[in-house]
Amino acid sequence: MTDMLIRLYALPEPIVDETDPRHADWLVRKPIGCEHEEIVSWVATEFGTGWASEARAALHNRPVSLQVAVQGEQPIGFVCYDATARGFVGPIGVQTSARGSGVGSALLRTALEEMRTVGYGYAIAGAVGAVDFFRRVAGATEIADSTPGLYAGRVSVRR
Repeated sequence: MTDMLIRLYALPEPIVDETDPRHADWLVRKPIGCEHEEIVSWVATEFGTGWASEARAALHNRPVSLQVAVQGEQPIGFVCYDATARGFVGPIGVQTSARGSGVGSALLRTALEEMRTVGYGYAIAGAVGAVDFFRRVAGATEIADSTPGLYAGRVSVRR
């Protein structure tokens, strides 16, 4: 896994066509206060406690730095920024059943555009597993010698 740099002032054109009928049944938005624990619980179940911790940190930021994709009343994806470190985007997760529908692209673009709006010139995606996704959606480039990066030596309890 590698870190990637994203130039927020030079994002590629969006690749999600919001008029596509596949996108008519979900939307990306910020969760309201009474949804925070439900979101954290869902993230823990779908993606693990590490990502849930980052989601909780993003939900405590003011303004909140987490977006959620919802289908009806159910979350199907999320993205954070400024969770583990300022200027970092991620984690981003989309439940298996919603992958390939444009949800991940919409989530990432929403977070990056918000980061640009609040004054960031660059974003860093840390410990990226889906390198091609970040290249395609955000024009990201790999940062040389960035492994293991910010997450080196983090606490990991074996169960």
